[in-house]
Amino acid sequence: MAKKHPVIICRCNDVTEEDIVNAIRQGFTDPEELKRLLRIGMGPCQGRTCIPLMLRIVARETGRHISELKVPTPRPPVIPVPIKVAKVGGQPFAEGQSH
Repeated sequence: MAKKHPVIICRCNDVTEEDIVNAIRQGFTDPEELKRLLRIGMGPCQGRTCIPLMLRIVARETGRHISELKVPTPRPPVIPVPIKVAKVGGQPFAEGQSH
């Protein structure tokens, strides 16, 4: 018999369907709780694929209709700031400068 591979729901944070189901069975049935616990939707894709999949799993496992579930709060992604705009000791950081 072939080994069953895990179903990856959140590729950014390597969260499987089994991870979600186990958390639900431990009592975490609120999508916002699941997001915080498992970090679903907190990767670079910001949940475009995994949040809808997670909501379907929660609906299936809890017997609720998907329309009853609240979509987790989106958070804007962190935007990298170039080092040349940073300040060191109140003065702009110059490239090549050490501190």
